[in-house]
Amino acid sequence: MALGPVMVGVEGLELTAEERDLLSHPLVGGVILFARNYQSPEQVAALTTAIHALRQPRLLVAVDHEGGRVQRFRDGFTRLPAVRRLGQIYDQDPMRAKQLARVTGWLMAAELRAVGVDLSFAPVLDLDHGVSGIIGDRAFHSDPEIVADLAHAYMSGMQKAGMEAVGKHFPGHGGIAADSHLELPVDPRPWDALAQGDMLAFERMIHYGLPALMPAHVLYPQVDPRPAGFSSRWLQDILRRHLEFQGVIFSDDLDMVGAHEAGGPPERAAAALAAGCDMVLACNDRRAAIAIVEQLRRTPDPVAQVRLIRLHGRGHLTLSHLRHSPVWQRASRLVQDYDAAPLLALDI
Repeated sequence: MALGPVMVGVEGLELTAEERDLLSHPLVGGVILFARNYQSPEQVAALTTAIHALRQPRLLVAVDHEGGRVQRFRDGFTRLPAVRRLGQIYDQDPMRAKQLARVTGWLMAAELRAVGVDLSFAPVLDLDHGVSGIIGDRAFHSDPEIVADLAHAYMSGMQKAGMEAVGKHFPGHGGIAADSHLELPVDPRPWDALAQGDMLAFERMIHYGLPALMPAHVLYPQVDPRPAGFSSRWLQDILRRHLEFQGVIFSDDLDMVGAHEAGGPPERAAAALAAGCDMVLACNDRRAAIAIVEQLRRTPDPVAQVRLIRLHGRGHLTLSHLRHSPVWQRASRLVQDYDAAPLLALDI
């Protein structure tokens, strides 16, 4: 069975019979986990094992685990600082900041891989223009070159731990105050301002081999009359052809208010896929997810299949083995206190 183009959420700490049926649907290709799905490392490892056992190729299991405000699993995991702290260190010592970013990316990914998670939707590549509360300290910096520098190091750490990176939110969510969870943000800036500013971090990361990306539920009316995640101009003309991006394009959550202009849930999913997304997310509304998989008419795309299969996590230490590793012990201490201990002894 191929991986379907829909990623869905589940409700609790274990799979229900209804959820097992939903995840066995051929249009489903992944599961996104939230704090509601987490009780302990052992529990979430059992949950990911159950999800992976349902299908071949196994479903992708993802989570938002950026650090700071956005870290779904906390007790039993290292508390990760918001990545803004890395940007602040970069202003004083760029080399140390890049080393810390690499260690942080490795630690985040290693802990998630140890409980069977394939992907974290990270790093954030948005710029902090000082106006967006939803982005804020989730952004490394306001300078796109510094964002790309730190994100590249962060991605290399993730890859060392067996996890691919997902950059977000293309072409940039940091220039407007509105929150796409609650409304459709409108960014009035012209193409030149976006291309020479926010998009530079994405362009650099694509050059560095970014394997996956998530567009914003933001409307840029100077470029296209449709929000970026539903726009073939943004996803195919600009991202695929102009920037030559070859990786996976995930939609942002179709349950967000910023996606509602595209219609009901099945219409949103169809529009995002037609625009160029490889996989769409239906995270928090079970009825919407069921409507999507029941009404969406989609045959497997062989190119998208190849892209998606490459996102499966590699390697799998248990959390117990990881915690006995001297590298993890030093990395965890360091990430909890970026001002401590030199980095050079860490082979990450």
